[in-house]
Amino acid sequence: MSTGHRNTPPTVGLLYPGHSAEDDFPMLEKRLDGALRLPLVHTSVGEDAHEVGALLDLGGPTRLAEGARQLLEQSPDSVMWACTSGSFVFGWDGARKQVDELSHLVGLPTSSTSIAFVEALKSVGLQRVSVAASYPEDVAQRFVGFLQDGGFEVTAMGSHGIYTAAEVGTLADDQVVGLVRGADREGADAVLVPDTAMHTLGQLDALEEAAGIPVLTANQVTIWEGLRLLGPVPELPEMGSLFR
Repeated sequence: MSTGHRNTPPTVGLLYPGHSAEDDFPMLEKRLDGALRLPLVHTSVGEDAHEVGALLDLGGPTRLAEGARQLLEQSPDSVMWACTSGSFVFGWDGARKQVDELSHLVGLPTSSTSIAFVEALKSVGLQRVSVAASYPEDVAQRFVGFLQDGGFEVTAMGSHGIYTAAEVGTLADDQVVGLVRGADREGADAVLVPDTAMHTLGQLDALEEAAGIPVLTANQVTIWEGLRLLGPVPELPEMGSLFR
């Protein structure tokens, strides 16, 4: 897997808030046997809460800038703000401004998990989606609005009312599969699972088998988008239909 950029293997730098499912990423690095580097810096967190005010603070420019300066020491090729709720909570224009400011700071291609969902759906030509959200309903509805602003139809949204990222990070594999299996999929082309605090990279094929349609998860699209910023995205094993 080569992008023709200065780093081989390609290096997608991750700005990750707090501690929940960050072990998804070194697990993937190990599974790919050095074909991809995913250096990660934990950004600071005020209140761990799926609540609008806390999320606006979480994705604020000061917290991201502090993390980005540390991440540059790892010589990434691209930078991802690996947080869905801390990006879509700013709205369509705000999420774009967030990554534009971050890109200007680091001087590298930059994006976020929310934008990654939009770009991934465009890439594979999926238009109608069902959302299986861990968040409380008011936060989940902001993600629905973000997707609608991106031009997609949300056929259904399931909100599971989990208030903290820490709790999401404790969900077992069978609970995550159950969340996807329980999503209302009628009329949908894909199921979206928008929380980087949820462990998903080890069971993407199982999630798609449970859903019977493509499943896009936050950690999956974050990696995909980081690679897309560098050129054609390579096929990766056990990473779901997005990478096939």
